[in-house]
Amino acid sequence: MSPVSFQGFWGYLLVMAGVTYLIRMIPLAFFRQKIHSPFLRSFLFYVPYAVLSAMTVPAIFSSTASPWSALAGVTAAVWLAFREKGLLTVALAACGAAFAAERLLALAGML
Repeated sequence: MSPVSFQGFWGYLLVMAGVTYLIRMIPLAFFRQKIHSPFLRSFLFYVPYAVLSAMTVPAIFSSTASPWSALAGVTAAVWLAFREKGLLTVALAACGAAFAAERLLALAGML
């Protein structure tokens, strides 16, 4: 895989900036008054969370050598998140659990 050329970088940067700007500009252009519909307000409130989840959950399960080690990390993260631990604690524990599970699977010869 060759490195991105200087021209390609600026093209990618412009496209990303345009898309990012459009996402923020379109609601302002179409909704000039306050939105009174509770359904639409809650829909717009939860869209960023849904998009972020749709992008990260598949990446979580394909980021390790085994789906079992990824599941160990997710389980640790969800358990600590429900116990209302901080973001850094949850992230470090998830990484540690995935790493430990990966090492155990390697020792058992399952990788």
